[in-house]
Amino acid sequence: MSVVDAILIGRNEGARIEASLASLKGQARRIIFVDSGSTDDSVAKARAAGVEVVELDNSIPHSAARARNAGFAAAMAHDTPPDYVQFIDGDCQTIAGWVAKGAAFLDANPGHYLVTGWTREINRDASVYNQMCDVEWLRPAGPIQACSGNMMVRASAFDQIGGFNMAVIAAEDDDLCVRLAKAGGKLERIPEDMTRHDAATYKFSQWWRRAERTGHGFGQVGHLHPDYFVRERQRMLIYALAVPLATLVLLALIGWPALLLLLIYPLNWWRTAKGLMAEGLPASEARRHAVLLTISKFPNLQGYLRFHLRRLTGADMRLIEYK
Repeated sequence: MSVVDAILIGRNEGARIEASLASLKGQARRIIFVDSGSTDDSVAKARAAGVEVVELDNSIPHSAARARNAGFAAAMAHDTPPDYVQFIDGDCQTIAGWVAKGAAFLDANPGHYLVTGWTREINRDASVYNQMCDVEWLRPAGPIQACSGNMMVRASAFDQIGGFNMAVIAAEDDDLCVRLAKAGGKLERIPEDMTRHDAATYKFSQWWRRAERTGHGFGQVGHLHPDYFVRERQRMLIYALAVPLATLVLLALIGWPALLLLLIYPLNWWRTAKGLMAEGLPASEARRHAVLLTISKFPNLQGYLRFHLRRLTGADMRLIEYK
């Protein structure tokens, strides 16, 4: 029987860490909690739960990639290294039976390097932002290009590609998936519930920061893999940069008729809402989500430009936190 170790990462997760650890109990051989500089009692709670704890050095910039790599190193230091590693974020709870189902899939499919399942929001309807996360997570089952950081990975393949790129602070999971595929592995989402996620996003400012982080990922991962995030970068640059600049130039040349160019935004909203309704989202939700998706290109651009400024100036790639 294949051996699975679970790596749980977190920072100031509060009560969520207890629920997350409890959900993994009995599902993996070992549970390793990697703490990224928490100032609450996350470490104490993890130790009280009887799991192995890895505390990262605070003098080095934290990132999810760095934390997961540290957990993987701890797992591989065991006398009998795991066959598979289940990565879980500290704001998630693992569904009972998932680890066995994921391992069975990898056992039966040696050409697959990664398997993931379905994630749903714990408090889906507590805010429109949580609803949007829920829609984002629930993607069709089958072959995939990428997934979130909640994933089960074949340890030998993870080791072969050098794990997560620790310089990538957003969309590090996309980067890993791209490199696994380039190494010849297949990636799959199976039709099984895997985790429950707690986005805990209730303010517009939180949502904006999360969208900014996404844009940073578009920039950094797109820089590393030019053929990835192509459409996302194109949409962002058109709606958040090209259209506003073109409007300003035309406004100076022809006056107020140039403002008609801004009708592209309600048109984008209408097309987005229509697409969400076609996917089965209720009309009222689709309309609200479409507003934020239309606006999202602006914080995306902010994060995208922040990445390139950091790259050009040699500044540290530091986390963009929204919780």
